[in-house]
Amino acid sequence: MRTKEGQVEEIIKGVGISKGYAIGKHYHFEKQKIAISEESISEDKVAEGINFCKNTIDSYIEELELVESSSGEAKAISEAHIQMLSDPYFFSCIEGKIREDLKNAELAIYETCKEMAEVMASLDDLYLKEREADYRDIGESLVYKLRGLEKKSLSALPDKVIVACQDLSPTDALKIDNTKVLGFVTEKGSKTSHTAIIAQNLSIPAVSGIENLSESLKTCQSLIVNGYEGIIIIDPDEDTLEAYRKKIEDEREKKHRLESIKGKKAVTKDGKEIRVGANIGNLEDLSDALKNACDGVGLFRTEMLYMKSQALPSEEDQFAYYKKAGQLLDGKELIIRTLDIGGDKGVDYLQIPKEDNPFLGYRAIRLCLDRPDIFKAQLRAILRASALGNIKIMLPYLISLEEIRQVKKFLEEIKSDLDREKIAYDKDIEVGIMVETPAAVIMADKFAEEVDFFSIGTNDLTQYILAADRGNTKIVSIYNPYNPAVLRAIKYVIDQSHKKGKWTGMCGAFASDPDATRLLVGLGLDEFSLSASKISEIKSIIINSSYEEEREFANRVINLSTVAEVEDLVRENNKKACF
Repeated sequence: MRTKEGQVEEIIKGVGISKGYAIGKHYHFEKQKIAISEESISEDKVAEGINFCKNTIDSYIEELELVESSSGEAKAISEAHIQMLSDPYFFSCIEGKIREDLKNAELAIYETCKEMAEVMASLDDLYLKEREADYRDIGESLVYKLRGLEKKSLSALPDKVIVACQDLSPTDALKIDNTKVLGFVTEKGSKTSHTAIIAQNLSIPAVSGIENLSESLKTCQSLIVNGYEGIIIIDPDEDTLEAYRKKIEDEREKKHRLESIKGKKAVTKDGKEIRVGANIGNLEDLSDALKNACDGVGLFRTEMLYMKSQALPSEEDQFAYYKKAGQLLDGKELIIRTLDIGGDKGVDYLQIPKEDNPFLGYRAIRLCLDRPDIFKAQLRAILRASALGNIKIMLPYLISLEEIRQVKKFLEEIKSDLDREKIAYDKDIEVGIMVETPAAVIMADKFAEEVDFFSIGTNDLTQYILAADRGNTKIVSIYNPYNPAVLRAIKYVIDQSHKKGKWTGMCGAFASDPDATRLLVGLGLDEFSLSASKISEIKSIIINSSYEEEREFANRVINLSTVAEVEDLVRENNKKACF
């Protein structure tokens, strides 16, 4: 179809990285490219080059410390970059290139950041893989500062626009004026990139994976971004524009409805109350969760505290951190997951050996039981903090009763020490486990006799049950939590916990999927734990559901044989239940 100007409407498929719709003019964002000088320096210029780099890094750290933003993720980016820039190893690499190889300052910085980015890109862990962009971003920012150049940014856009670019670095995303950005369209990017996460937190529609973007948009007069379907529409006709205006209005009304949900309990129409908590990695995440009226924290990832430190955090450091989180929650539950690190998600000071298959290796509870000095310090800090908040302990990556019993033995030893020292703690603190291995599913009936609760980590559980690496794009269609094998595992775990009078939550990505909410309610899930931005949406679906109706529906789903059958029935049920 043609627009009034005679342009032909064109639909281009990409990948939706942030849901929503946007209509507007596009703004092509392209930064100045800098050719890095490879000229060597003389030996008498070495000290000058090192000082130049040090002063530039210090100046950039000061600049990042001044960053103010309402977005917890944006604050986390600036803090992560400060940590990377402050790492003594980072500067020693730069210094070595200048002192030993006589490389000029900008080349030393550029090569160091490039090498570190390549290391991150080679890792299997998706979170760490995304840090490749951080190192490339830091390198670019420092070279700009070395040359005294001002980076083009999205902080002062002339009008409301849809930003189109090859890619957005973390600091590009950090500086956006969200009152002017209607949407993003990029050639590169993924659902776990900083750009995607910030777009999601700010509810800005975004689509990535659009090849030859600048060429496609060269004569574009107007643009539609559909973050749900992962498409852009170039020069849409009037009928298409009208249809999308209606979608945007419907979304606006939905947001108003969700605002009214804040502060309400998630209780189904027939009276079943289900907790909706948040997954957090730091106190900034917790601030976002509280703004979104979480019922508590279903997953506190403590490894972030270890990863941002240059040495093992002390018991006192941990105690202060956990105490602060517990106090901020003011009586709401705080489930602290013990250290889940190892393999490819390591920290230099632990000197964890490189492994061929780190996801099945020396990690999480295995590392903790092997290093009781580290583990007991954390458990002691958590116990002490439990006197000042509603705190629970959660153990990751369990496969055996022996592991559970060893942890309980440690806890009893620490409790005895605290009693002797007259230090307060919650004597009835609950201890639960992550269910993320096939062994934990198969042993759920026995494990439920030993622990107080389960939390299903669907990210790992799905890949282990289906033998499908969740980071492998070649088998992305196989990695699917709607697979009947995964759903049967979830149901079995929930049923076994209920038989023993225990409860089961879910903190994996499946808990954040609105399409899965009614099914999970029907399977009997007691708690959803997810990103803060999803809390109201998931609560709204629960409030408008009937537990008995969804239980009957889930029983039908659990007897299906294929992913396609499951997805079709889930889609049909959700359409029927639309409100």
